[in-house]
Amino acid sequence: MIEVEVHQQLRAFLREQGESAWPHHLTLARLVARALRLGRSALIQTVPTSSDRSHRLGYLAPLLLWPEPSILVATERVQQRLLSVELPRLRQWMPTAKSVQQGDRWPDGFQGLLLTTPEAWLRDRLLGETRFPDQIPTLIEGADDLETWINTLRTATITPQDWENLRLACPLHGDLIRETRVQLTHAMFQHPANPYHCHRLEADELAQLRSLCQHLESPASPQPWPKLQATLDQPEVLCWGDLDRDRGTLDISARGLTSAAALAPIWQRQPLVLLGEALDLAPDAAHFRAHLGLGDMTCVKFSPDRHTSQIQLYIPERLPLPNTPRYQGALLSELRRLLTLSNTAPGLVVLLIEDLPLKSRVGSILAAEFGSRVQIERTCLDENSILISGLDFWIAHQDVLAAPHLLAIATLPFPTLEHPLVAGRVAHYKRLREDWFRNYLLPQCLSNLQRAIAPVRESQGLVALLDTRVLHRSYGQNILSALSPAARINYLDHQLFEV
Repeated sequence: MIEVEVHQQLRAFLREQGESAWPHHLTLARLVARALRLGRSALIQTVPTSSDRSHRLGYLAPLLLWPEPSILVATERVQQRLLSVELPRLRQWMPTAKSVQQGDRWPDGFQGLLLTTPEAWLRDRLLGETRFPDQIPTLIEGADDLETWINTLRTATITPQDWENLRLACPLHGDLIRETRVQLTHAMFQHPANPYHCHRLEADELAQLRSLCQHLESPASPQPWPKLQATLDQPEVLCWGDLDRDRGTLDISARGLTSAAALAPIWQRQPLVLLGEALDLAPDAAHFRAHLGLGDMTCVKFSPDRHTSQIQLYIPERLPLPNTPRYQGALLSELRRLLTLSNTAPGLVVLLIEDLPLKSRVGSILAAEFGSRVQIERTCLDENSILISGLDFWIAHQDVLAAPHLLAIATLPFPTLEHPLVAGRVAHYKRLREDWFRNYLLPQCLSNLQRAIAPVRESQGLVALLDTRVLHRSYGQNILSALSPAARINYLDHQLFEV
């Protein structure tokens, strides 16, 4: 069986290379090989990490030794790493002549391993293109971002230039196009400014946009107008405007809300291996699978090693709740204590603050006290810098930043209801009479936490969670489980930061 061959070849390779950064290569390799042999889909959660993925050898070996064609879906950055580092090392050791190519479609008569991007593969599946044949085993690396990739492809965006293109393509409707654009722009500018520069379209504004699309001659309408019209015809639509008040420009975007029933047929067209890091707190990933319409599949979750991945978790017990007036002052006091005590310890300090106005105020105050050490969302940092960042920036740049010895999280990273897109999704759950907190906000928070603290596991540093809701709310135990393994402390002293 291929499982035996993969195990023997990879074990010999690892012994020769001395590769021991991740202890589960062989188990992962056997799981992937079994999925390929049986044609049964699998979902595998590895350990969150900020470095170049140490587990990649575990799935590359079976893909190379599998005698039939297969597809690996990964971002361009990951593909470049595979082609320049992991694949050459494996090819030198493993006796396989399997061809490896990159491309956005399946080459005629190809029988090897094709590397393609999430955009190319999902576009083919979602839009009904025929670039990739069915029934070819497909492994998706980085499935944590699967819903984001899907939403990006399903979003139709209208820019100011698109309005001009539409007016030129449909001159008979020039007055209607001009009037609709003016009314929508005026309505968007009437919304109160918010930190996200983003506003949901109200029902009457959405009706105006739908009315315009219904009057257009679809064959004559340039893209992305036909895509917008098809999106607006869906039963559940989220539509919003991105506003640049300084330049006076407006981009209008719309997408259908993710439907498990609509996505389910996509996954059934081929055996799948989904590889992610923090897909779900439960080993069977029941919520993740139900949300994306994934059916029955083999589910495995690897856990961090307690001896090498345990963090120190500081949670102060008497901090005010984040929604109280006294929180900002108490937060600054705790941050000063943390920065003062860790001042002599070498290495990066990261302060995660999701609230945009709070991030700006804290950045200004700390910069006045700690000088140029304080940087806000930058990657060119000195060794002892203090990085103040939002969650998205931090997760996106973990692989190019040093692992911090101190990570302070101001508030639990729930999606904020102040963001119009989050509010739109919550409204959708409410219309369906579903638990929007347990089905949306909490799973997102748990995944965000696990990915955010991954670099600190590597350095076995200190995570300071400055949000006492984890101690006083019913979901607190879920939060602590997501942070495990962790040695919890409720005090601070210099010894915590001694090398």
